[in-house]
Amino acid sequence: MLEQLLIFTRGGLILWTCKEISNALKGSPIDTLIRSCLLEERSGEVSFNYGAYTLKWTFHNDLGLVFVAVYQRILQLLYVDDLLSLVKQSFSEIYDPKRMNYDDDFDETFRQLRMEAEARGEELRKTKQVVKPLSSNVKKQVQVSVEGGNKKSSDGGGSKKDDEGKKVSSLTNGNHHKMEDDVANGKENTDDSNNVGLDVSKLAKLRSKGVRGRGGLRKADSVGSNKGSKVNAAELSKKTTKKNRVWDDAAPKQQEKLDFTDSVDQNGGNDHVEVVAADQGESMMDKEEAFSSDSESDDDEDDEARSDEEKPEAKKKGWFSSVFQSITGKANLERTDLEPALKALKERLMTKNVAEEIAEKLCESVEASLEGKKLASFTRISSTVQGAMEEALIRILTPRRSIDIMRDVHAAKEQRRPYVVVFVGVNGVGKSTNLAKVAYWLQQHKVSVMMAACDTFRSGAVEQLRTHARRLQIPIFEKGYEKDPAVVAKEAIQEATRNGSDVVLVDTAGRMQDNEPLMRALSKLINLNKPDLVLFVGEALVGNDAVDQLSKFNQKLSDLSTSGNTRLIDGILLTKFDTIDDKVGAALSMVYISGAPVMFVGCGQSYTDLKKLNVKAIVKTLLK
Repeated sequence: MLEQLLIFTRGGLILWTCKEISNALKGSPIDTLIRSCLLEERSGEVSFNYGAYTLKWTFHNDLGLVFVAVYQRILQLLYVDDLLSLVKQSFSEIYDPKRMNYDDDFDETFRQLRMEAEARGEELRKTKQVVKPLSSNVKKQVQVSVEGGNKKSSDGGGSKKDDEGKKVSSLTNGNHHKMEDDVANGKENTDDSNNVGLDVSKLAKLRSKGVRGRGGLRKADSVGSNKGSKVNAAELSKKTTKKNRVWDDAAPKQQEKLDFTDSVDQNGGNDHVEVVAADQGESMMDKEEAFSSDSESDDDEDDEARSDEEKPEAKKKGWFSSVFQSITGKANLERTDLEPALKALKERLMTKNVAEEIAEKLCESVEASLEGKKLASFTRISSTVQGAMEEALIRILTPRRSIDIMRDVHAAKEQRRPYVVVFVGVNGVGKSTNLAKVAYWLQQHKVSVMMAACDTFRSGAVEQLRTHARRLQIPIFEKGYEKDPAVVAKEAIQEATRNGSDVVLVDTAGRMQDNEPLMRALSKLINLNKPDLVLFVGEALVGNDAVDQLSKFNQKLSDLSTSGNTRLIDGILLTKFDTIDDKVGAALSMVYISGAPVMFVGCGQSYTDLKKLNVKAIVKTLLK
């Protein structure tokens, strides 16, 4: 049963709502659909799930209308798509842009359309129910015929037990063979080359006993006795294995000899280190990047010429018809008209290092927003598609919330607490280096900063951060290696509160997204300390792996969270941006998959090489 069906304009004006089924919805599924799907260029998807509800929608792009149906997620309503199509067709016939209300005119029409769609859905359900038993009967007949063939072959092949009373494995083609004796004696079953199926349970038992494969030898000894295999197993068990790292509060005593860091005081300080100041000028974060659009028209002409060349399969139209269509405009854009331009656009995005999955979803969303729309006069389809994609990319890359860190720092300072930033990411992306760049930028704005060395896993991580702190004259809180990073971060925040530091920058160990113990330790650090900002540090060099990294980081943080308020990634710091030339697609892939904005861009090795993301420049490069 439907829970809600409504019609509204792209501007947000609700034109009609079904009064018969206007049930009270839990939460705000339609607002979430608009915010998380339609505005994020995910309208090419089939449906959207929100709690216990499933939402489906369709557009009338020429009139700028949106039709949304809401129903219970547990129900499989087969008529929803058909009903939306009928409602779209009927409502577009009576739509008038000057009217604001259609309650009296469309109620009876919708009642008839709903009855018609439900009748079609019931017929479709009945046909599916009729097909299912037929398929099961066919399977039974096949099984009976196979069993009959096995019986015949077994009658011709002899009895199923040998003279010693041992069981013989039955193969699917009716042949029988004494596998147990042959495998135990190390013989190869070369005579039965026609055997196709094996008993899976017996094969598993044989493997557990030490058999390597079909007719293979035992791992311990192919001819030796069971005593020899037991001795070898005992010797293997005596061999020392690498012990797993323990991430509890107390580290094992036998590993203390691995900690070769310099001695620190009780508060994590390191006062005897020589301080060398570093002043490299103004950070690039405070400089406005110039953006020129001199060659935009030339790029558009090249793109149109390229898209025209990539349509050899399309029918060539006459000169007069093409000129007439460009002047008067096409009646309505169809999917076949958009496919060549969208295909070329998808390939172009992928060459810019955009993940294939993201490029495909973007093209589907643009296609859904343009299908059925009237083409304006003196415009080409390729330029229309590119314009729609440009608007979509700007909308995706533009942050949906404020990312003014300085304002948040001053707000936390008024509450007499430090502003805590946690840097997370995979191995080798430059977390420690870019943490130092952020610290340098904060110093330029007269903000007192403390570093927390919570990478207690990688050798040399504490020394690396200590070197940055020495050059920047910033206090660092460290406890050495083999410590619980969550406890170290908590003590660092307490120390910053006592000393009056404004910001605490927490450095964490690099970890792959599939490393369960390290992801659990990261989740513990975030849940215990509740940082103000969780920054994911990612390389601008990655392509498809960006989707996997961010989605799994968010998924692990959500699954391993112990509190009701789940903390996910709040922002992205993109590193090594100076090494990619025009392959800027990683920024788009990361923002699209996570919804988090790109807050910093690392573009060099010095402390000043940190800047903001220029959205217009990125979009221009992606579509160039």
